[in-house]
Amino acid sequence: MRLTWRPVHAPTWPVVLGAASLSPPPEKTKLGDQPAGFATLSPVPVRTVHLIDASPYLFRAYFAVPYGITGPDGWPVNAVHGFVGFLNRLVREEEPTHVGVAFDKSLTTSFRNEIYPEYKAQRELPPEELERQQEACRDVARAMGMAVYVDTRYEADDLIATLWRQLRRKKHRVVVVSPDKDLCQLVDEGTELFDFARETRYGPEEVVEKFGVRPDQLADYLGLAGDSVDNIPGVKGVGPRTAAALLRAFGTLDALYDRLDEVADLDLRGARTLGAKLEASRDLAMLSRELATVAVDAPAKARLRELAYRGAEPDDVAEVFGALGFGRLQDQVRYR
Repeated sequence: MRLTWRPVHAPTWPVVLGAASLSPPPEKTKLGDQPAGFATLSPVPVRTVHLIDASPYLFRAYFAVPYGITGPDGWPVNAVHGFVGFLNRLVREEEPTHVGVAFDKSLTTSFRNEIYPEYKAQRELPPEELERQQEACRDVARAMGMAVYVDTRYEADDLIATLWRQLRRKKHRVVVVSPDKDLCQLVDEGTELFDFARETRYGPEEVVEKFGVRPDQLADYLGLAGDSVDNIPGVKGVGPRTAAALLRAFGTLDALYDRLDEVADLDLRGARTLGAKLEASRDLAMLSRELATVAVDAPAKARLRELAYRGAEPDDVAEVFGALGFGRLQDQVRYR
């Protein structure tokens, strides 16, 4: 996604507003860079913010925790039970100071479905037993003192990417807790992706080692190779290895299509016919890249005071966990 910025032009001094006049700022003193009469402001400390992609861990809990765990109303709460265990373990092992948890609201109402109705169309909708537990998972995350983000049109990946962009602009460090390869697009010198279940962390070098491309090339890579998990088509006949080789040679998807006549000269299997395949699927490649690119304009604000994690309020935990029939789990929560 490309954002357009409009330059703000500084006024010519003095600026006259009715009878009032705005004078230029005072001259800087010899003692420092601040104008005379201004107090020196301390820089905002760099924080490390953990942004959690909730859905993979919620689904994992649903299938891993025994189905027989039910709440007072008789409905299953196994996914919530497992999700609480995941959050407790994450807090215990990572000791985060700032936490945000992003949830997917729906499999069918993303803005990507408007662009490409077949997006994720092959996935079965969650069973009612799991659907009911998703809202409860959001409730327990809030009760545990964590900031929660969810939206109908934007997926959890987009909410995380939006928060990440705002945080990185202010030089804060980010740990993205997720097994989702799409979020490797965010990895940079101040961002790592943490696959918590596999206890694996990805920095820029690890992303290159895993996919053969840099994090900033990953959307182009998926534009070529596609993604069967999300039903993103890509270019027919181009797999992950070929996609990575093409991006190593040309850098970007746009550069590849600008220099399509050079593909036949590459030392690649089937290079002579590859150019024709790419040309035939040009529109699909561009569409696939658009679908794979995480959005950074979701309705989410990265406010440090809201992301600050200080532990749970006992009353909140008692209310939410009590309604779910969770007794001993309350003893495992970190409190303020």
